[in-house]
Amino acid sequence: MGGSSNEKYVVHILGSQQSTKDYHKYLACTPPFISFFGSKLRSPQLYDLRLMHTSLDLCLCFGSVYDLSSLNSYTTTFLFLFSSPMELGSILHFLENRSILVTGATGFLAKIFTEKILRAQPNVKKLYLLLRAADSKSAMLRFNTEVISKDLFRILKEKWGGNLNSLISEKVIIVPGDITCESLGVKDLNLLEEMLKEVDVVVNLAATTNFDERYDVALGINTWGAKHVLDFAKNCAKLKHMYLVRRRGLIKEDSFKLGETLNGTSELDISIEKNVVEETLNHLRAENSSEESIKSAMIDLGIQRARKHGWPNTYVFTKAMGEMLLGHFKDNIPLVIIRPTIVTSTYKEPFPGWVEGIRTIDSLAVGYGKGKITCFLGDPKSTIDVIPADMVVNAIVVAMVAHANQPNESIYHVGSSVSNPVEFTWLQDYGYQYFTKHPWINKDGKPVIVGKVTVLSTMASFRRYMAVRYLLPLKGLQIVNAACCQYFRVTYLDLYRKINFVMRLIDLYGPYLFFKAVYDDMNTEKLRRAARESCEDADIFYFDPKIINWDDYFMKTHIPGVVKHVFK
Repeated sequence: MGGSSNEKYVVHILGSQQSTKDYHKYLACTPPFISFFGSKLRSPQLYDLRLMHTSLDLCLCFGSVYDLSSLNSYTTTFLFLFSSPMELGSILHFLENRSILVTGATGFLAKIFTEKILRAQPNVKKLYLLLRAADSKSAMLRFNTEVISKDLFRILKEKWGGNLNSLISEKVIIVPGDITCESLGVKDLNLLEEMLKEVDVVVNLAATTNFDERYDVALGINTWGAKHVLDFAKNCAKLKHMYLVRRRGLIKEDSFKLGETLNGTSELDISIEKNVVEETLNHLRAENSSEESIKSAMIDLGIQRARKHGWPNTYVFTKAMGEMLLGHFKDNIPLVIIRPTIVTSTYKEPFPGWVEGIRTIDSLAVGYGKGKITCFLGDPKSTIDVIPADMVVNAIVVAMVAHANQPNESIYHVGSSVSNPVEFTWLQDYGYQYFTKHPWINKDGKPVIVGKVTVLSTMASFRRYMAVRYLLPLKGLQIVNAACCQYFRVTYLDLYRKINFVMRLIDLYGPYLFFKAVYDDMNTEKLRRAARESCEDADIFYFDPKIINWDDYFMKTHIPGVVKHVFK
């Protein structure tokens, strides 16, 4: 049977102890879910051992163990090990007098991280915020317009009043740079020397998160950018830990090996991927292709290369390659990888509902609320794994404390599908209820009336629906429009845009629409347990999704937040 942590087993409770001679073979087998068949149970019941035994360090079950892949029976003792809790102490005390480098400082999570640190522990020594900029002047301009001026910092401004500028000038160092370059593109040698001498923790939040990003851009930031951050971290004299945040988790809390693919059909060589980009760009430029043509070709190339190796889109593919480089070249650098699932608006801090940019499920909210979506493809019974942004940031901070000075690699999935899952049908209901009560007012000053979305459960049914409901009428309208000297041009273009919008969403998010698995968060649950049991200020750094009432969150927090901060 072996001891691979990604195999699935069923434990048949016999009520009698069996031989323990082979228990050591199964120490690594700690699947999160086990079905127990008891004499009083008519059918299998699913239990989450992390919830049942969070106070135990060791849980011992006796019985027959079945490998579901072959259905062969093995009589043995099955051990579930729960590591002794990590001692965290005070998180605020840990942050005091620490110097933290944050890359991608104008990004969504980076801004929330910066605000949280300054508000919770103003006695942090320094926050070095790396922004993509050519010089100090342009970097400061970006910080003022894209970071500190945001409504996110409202609570901090109320707390500090006129002293906020003094706090920022004392604690925050704006660093112009570029992670696609060596030494993070920092040209000020004195500043670079200071950072290498002072930085205790590196938090890499730089990423391009567009699913259909240009391949050259995504490869430069998500893949080689991660390698450049690692190289920088290796030269930091006081480094306690390096953190990489990779959005949209994988199923296992496990690392990628260099050259690993998801489909197993081809070996991945990151250097070849780099060469493919360079050769394609050289060819396009030699043909004097327009910038628009080059952009389109790079977008198509990214999707093509990602799907060749089993990934659904350019974003997750290039981030996975970044993780591969980190794991391969990290040497003795203590590395923690945080993998949040779908990140949504803030749950509680600094205030509920803050969000920026159109995030994954928010594309559906925007399209539906504006009347662009009347049908969609998906499994009504599927689970959507979402997690509020402030919980992601809190998990980063707690992991920072838990792994200080530990020279190992740790991976945490931060999501909700295990402990507090959200069903796809709930999102439909939330959207319908909210926009029926609070319709969006369009540019003509008229309310957009929404109806129930038609959800189609197969791609074949979706194509038939689109053909009959939209594509045939569009073709007919095109013919009539041509005969009537473009009289129906506005109507035609409006319908054309709606169809393209829906089809683009299906292409980007199609691989996730029928996703039935949950994201293993055993490591994250251990971290939560450690925070509950040994952290003096755990309430300040909450990240347990079980506390969320999804009805209240979506109806009173998230959708109103998306409408306020994202709708235009």
